[in-house]
Amino acid sequence: MSKAVLIRIVGAAAAGILCTIVPAFEGTEYVGYADVGGIPTKCMGDTTDAVIGQRYSEAECIESLETELIAHAGPVLKCVPQLEGHPYQIAASVSLAYNIGTGAFRKSTIAKNFRAGRWAEACRGFPAWNKAGGKVVQGLANRRAAERKLCETELPS
Repeated sequence: MSKAVLIRIVGAAAAGILCTIVPAFEGTEYVGYADVGGIPTKCMGDTTDAVIGQRYSEAECIESLETELIAHAGPVLKCVPQLEGHPYQIAASVSLAYNIGTGAFRKSTIAKNFRAGRWAEACRGFPAWNKAGGKVVQGLANRRAAERKLCETELPS
């Protein structure tokens, strides 16, 4: 059911991309753990109600991913309605918001540039979000580079 809701919010193409790239970036952990910032995390990067040491099933992790993507997609599209109909930019933006939070996304220069119609400039902003605890994290740098590349796919003119 959750995937159908995600498709209604972002479209089938963006939903398909998100359900592939976010797990690839996050990995899947079936036992709750502390992330690099010490935040309790489960499954595919979900920090909602995560319990360190608790076991989660594959079905729980899939449901968790879909629920969290929905929770992040709505605010991203509300903040930047211009993204509607642009699956690559939606997927890159929701992936970023999933990782940094919707509040940080809303305040970002990326969102401001999208709203102003500066699509290429918005995409160039992804690499700036490569730090945790004030330090560059290679995994985040890799993720941001991939999100930027995705964002730059079929850019509107």
